[in-house]
Amino acid sequence: MDWTLYLKAAILGIVEGLTEFLPISSTGHLIVVGSLLDFTGEKAKTFEIAIQSGAMLAVMWEYRQRLLGTVAGLASETRARRFARNVLIAFAPAVALGLLLGGLIKAHLFYPVPVAAALVIGGIVILIVERRHKRRYGERDLLGVRHARVESVDDLSALDALKIGLAQCVAMVPGVSRSGATIIGGMIFGLSRKAATEFSFYLAIPTLIGAGAFSLYRQRELLSVADLPLFAVGTAFAFVSALLCIRWLIRYIASHDFVIFAWYRIAFGILILLTAYTGVVDWHH
Repeated sequence: MDWTLYLKAAILGIVEGLTEFLPISSTGHLIVVGSLLDFTGEKAKTFEIAIQSGAMLAVMWEYRQRLLGTVAGLASETRARRFARNVLIAFAPAVALGLLLGGLIKAHLFYPVPVAAALVIGGIVILIVERRHKRRYGERDLLGVRHARVESVDDLSALDALKIGLAQCVAMVPGVSRSGATIIGGMIFGLSRKAATEFSFYLAIPTLIGAGAFSLYRQRELLSVADLPLFAVGTAFAFVSALLCIRWLIRYIASHDFVIFAWYRIAFGILILLTAYTGVVDWHH
């Protein structure tokens, strides 16, 4: 048994869980860390997508009461049907675009340097949106509760869900961040920070399930039963670290904005670009 390989899987699982729901790009971080660990190639790309299921399971566990209540109320409750409808509507654009462009994006953009560029650009976008948000709602009203058009996920319309789903499509480019695209997109479209963040959690469930299942299916010829323990280790560590991150983020957004994550993205992206340009680190493309 190659314990070094399992250690790499555990590290990548932790990275996935800690970054999946923060607006800093989990896929981007996995690509960069995987490159540093020399964990690269087609099977590594599939592993990085598959272990996102651990983060998805963390959301399902944290919000199990809401999810179970929704399933139980589908036949009789308007609120439950509207919630399920909105999640499915928001999920649909990613399915369509993923089928069309997923392979192309994976072949050409799953490398550290394109990720770094996306990190920097995304960080700048977050700074612009946060400044706009503060000017509109005021410095003290960080949640936008007084003025946000949509204060709760239960207030979303089908059009709101579609807009957020389209915003999520931008995150197919590694380094953009799925959570960043949906949260910041939601804020642009009139959601409070809390509502945008919570809906991003819920939208992660079908998105991560779909991405993981599709990736495993397409790469099934590269995988074998012997790979299961490695994938299990990565998924387990992703679950634990994601659960801790979700609980922390819920508390964090009660009194903070996302500016710190924007500056982190910009600094991290510039560091990667500088080391690539100077040749200090061989980033494997």
